[in-house]
Amino acid sequence: MFVLVNLIVMLGMLVVVPAGVRLIDGAELTSIRRTWLLFAVPGGVALWLPRSTAATALAAVYALGTLALALHAPRRLIRTRSLAPAEIAVLTALVTPAVAGLALVAERSGHSLFGFSLPILALTVPHFHFAGFAAALVAGLVCRAAAGPAGRFAALSVPLGTLLVLGGYFLDDWAELLGALVLTAGMWAVALLTWRDVRTGGRDRFTRTLLAVSAAVLVATMLLALSWALGEATGLPHPTLTWMAATHGLGNALGFALCSVLAWRRLKETPA
Repeated sequence: MFVLVNLIVMLGMLVVVPAGVRLIDGAELTSIRRTWLLFAVPGGVALWLPRSTAATALAAVYALGTLALALHAPRRLIRTRSLAPAEIAVLTALVTPAVAGLALVAERSGHSLFGFSLPILALTVPHFHFAGFAAALVAGLVCRAAAGPAGRFAALSVPLGTLLVLGGYFLDDWAELLGALVLTAGMWAVALLTWRDVRTGGRDRFTRTLLAVSAAVLVATMLLALSWALGEATGLPHPTLTWMAATHGLGNALGFALCSVLAWRRLKETPA
């Protein structure tokens, strides 16, 4: 699981986040777009080093990058003065990598954070790259592309579900299950709108295929997330963390996040 999780995290750091940031409008993001890899590469190296001062220092460099990204959220809010559902989703996407960055520093230093064990901190890092950044960003993009109640629901429930899952870490497994339910509902709404509305407007077959894969994968991966959260709360049999990393984690990273940002980049760059 160690190697798989690290590869997933590196995909988020080096590909999904920088590609996703380029999908967010705003000239104020130009600097972080240009310098992101200067923060992400040290973070990627930190993953493979033994827990040490050096690993912690490299992780801290990445955390500074995620903090710089997060600071664009209040600036954007001041500029847009909007709390429309799509904007809330984008603001969430800007902030959530900072949670991953903080968890990475704690895990690489070998210290528990807020009572969370090192394995949980290690899994928090990919979670807030994909269920945090990528999911919120795509929900916001879908909301703008497929205007209507379903789009607004997706753009609001994904950030809310992510926040509830984070809160569940501090409360109990039942609170985390509630977060998983809300997040799953939002992600399934994203999948439905992607399949029904966004995919049909794809400019070419490859773009439509990427969108179709991202929508289909979400149905399965979020069902796995629900089964795990339900099992944790009730004691019912459920997948192990290793199995979740190999299925839910890998599926969301490659099938949803990577396919989604590639498709949206193509939609953005190709004239209608």
